[in-house]
Amino acid sequence: MMDQITQPVLVVDEVRCRANIRMMLGKARDFGARLRPHFKTHQSLETGRWFREEGVDAIAVSSVSMARFFAADGWRDIMIAFPVNFREMEEINRLAGVTDLGLVVSCQHSAAMLPGKMSTPADVYLKIDVGSHRTGFDPDRPEELRLALDRLAEDAHLRIRGFIAHAGHTYQSDNRQQLLEVFSAGRQALLGLRESFSSVHAGLMVSWGDTPSCWLSDDLANLDELRPGNFVYFDTMQLDLGVCTRDELAVTVAAPVVALHPEREEVVVYAGAVHLSKEQGMGKNGKAHFGRVVFYDAQGRILWPGQDLFVERLSQEHGIIRMPREMIMDLRPGDLLGIVPVHSCLAADLLRETYVVRAGP
Repeated sequence: MMDQITQPVLVVDEVRCRANIRMMLGKARDFGARLRPHFKTHQSLETGRWFREEGVDAIAVSSVSMARFFAADGWRDIMIAFPVNFREMEEINRLAGVTDLGLVVSCQHSAAMLPGKMSTPADVYLKIDVGSHRTGFDPDRPEELRLALDRLAEDAHLRIRGFIAHAGHTYQSDNRQQLLEVFSAGRQALLGLRESFSSVHAGLMVSWGDTPSCWLSDDLANLDELRPGNFVYFDTMQLDLGVCTRDELAVTVAAPVVALHPEREEVVVYAGAVHLSKEQGMGKNGKAHFGRVVFYDAQGRILWPGQDLFVERLSQEHGIIRMPREMIMDLRPGDLLGIVPVHSCLAADLLRETYVVRAGP
């Protein structure tokens, strides 16, 4: 089966993906929350259809073009979970005419500009900065939020839905307890805002996103919506954080071997920065790397080597893997190695097309 692969490609294990989808969907349902998975992770119509087959009917994306891509495949409830780009208002209005479109406002200036820009009704969510400091309203400055809500409420085409947050700083946590403390503080901030403004703006909901907290927390109570994305594939980053297990990793990059240098204990593969990105992980030895190296069986099942192997260097097309001489002697140019990307969202964005296997754990 793997013999059909001729160049770098994202290898997706359907069995593992579906198991991850069912796990996250079941968890959301247990807490009475709606799962709105973030499709920027996979950007794949086929992977998206696996969600639909499990009963998911609402998604998040990270761009107008991505919204258009999935709307063409029949998705009719799409949140663009990225601050409104006012240069794309014409296309945003077109999309709002064929989908239930959600827009995100993350600062007072955008809240002031958006009224009057929509010719078709759209949902609006206010992004709250719960600690990552990328963008969003400060929950400790409620007056700014009040002004933004009041301004947005002036336009009948804008349906104010509620507050959203993405705790990107969970990825900087040193352990599970610290990660869950970040989640708890962020959730309390959102719930506090909903309570504060519910008397003026009825029906406000709260939407929470990031895979580590959604996957690991045993208490997702009082959240109306969950927006994790990475959980469908996972990656080296999630593995190193202790979020997932090896058996839950559902994606690798297949990399053809193109050169062997046993004298310096290096293998060169056809998989470089244009396939893996330059996102770095950190090994237990304190050295940066660009992905974990694995092997495949004939069905594409991941086989873990007896020791940690990493992509240590990248150029545009080349990946350089450090490997013991005795392991190199078992390889030939043309063999396939697998690379668990540091960040699967970036690898999926770079490679786009997927090669689907049904291997499982």
